[in-house]
Amino acid sequence: MCLLPRLDDLDRVDPELVKIRRLTDQEGQQLQRIVRRGSTNTVRYRRAMMLPASAGGNRVPVIAQLVQADEDTVRDVIHRFNQIGPACLDPRWAGGRPRLLGPDDEDFVVQTATTRPTKLSQPFTRWSIRKLLAYLRKVHGRVIRIGREALR
Repeated sequence: MCLLPRLDDLDRVDPELVKIRRLTDQEGQQLQRIVRRGSTNTVRYRRAMMLPASAGGNRVPVIAQLVQADEDTVRDVIHRFNQIGPACLDPRWAGGRPRLLGPDDEDFVVQTATTRPTKLSQPFTRWSIRKLLAYLRKVHGRVIRIGREALR
């Protein structure tokens, strides 16, 4: 039985002991480039600042104060870098609700909206949002789920 904590459990034993793995030369140069430019995305910039600070031996509270972030955020970024490398710099925010329309349905909606209603056997000459929506909902063989605002 080993009495030493595993590397994954270090932050549970002492939360300030979270450290970055050894940087490769390429990773170090990439991080320096991002920090020196400073013109990139602010999330990327702040995350890129956290990593060399950790590599320099700074503890989590000091890094959090340096980049004005929460200590848990700093720990999460360091853990993600240790797992996936520089890809952790890009935020992975979910995009909200999944899209109801697929690309082919979207093309169909655009094609229908740009076609004159008289060519589609409709008794009017121009589409309104309501008329187009009603037409798309009654097209047989195809289920188009789209709201008025999305159609607009």
